[in-house]
Amino acid sequence: MAEMNVAASKSGRRPGRSRMAPPRVDLTAMVDLAFLLITFFIMTTTLNKPKIMPIAMPVADAPGPVAASRTMTVCLGKDNKVVWYLGLAEKPILAPSVAGYGQGGIRRALLEAKAYVQKTTGKTMMVIVKPADSSKYENLVTTFDELDITKVPSYAIADISPTDIELLKQKGIY
Repeated sequence: MAEMNVAASKSGRRPGRSRMAPPRVDLTAMVDLAFLLITFFIMTTTLNKPKIMPIAMPVADAPGPVAASRTMTVCLGKDNKVVWYLGLAEKPILAPSVAGYGQGGIRRALLEAKAYVQKTTGKTMMVIVKPADSSKYENLVTTFDELDITKVPSYAIADISPTDIELLKQKGIY
């Protein structure tokens, strides 16, 4: 609160106009408010941690071999479409097909291919994501979200090959 200290008059002085001391303002409430604001901003920044997904990028030297029978390739094209196939592009195990995003699109394809690989090889599936120049970054993020939803344990990003570009052109989504 504001406080005012007025000194009592001394006996040897002439009564008259007394000198007023300047009032002192108590800043305790302002300090309390500052600490509350600092505490609020520290708490909100520590509670808002960014959510990231770990991505295993292949080593530039020599990638380890993975059997084609358990490798699914997802090529990202334009217009929110993907082409996917199981095996090699030259002789796929499951024929290349076009899919969209969401439950009826790439998610269903991932679940079907995952079940097929598990049934035929008894091992988990490896997914290679190959974004084309015409694809959007949003589609890459959505693809990784779908991989996380379908619980695919192994996936990587790779450069798109000329064979895959031709496949995208044939399907009309390059």
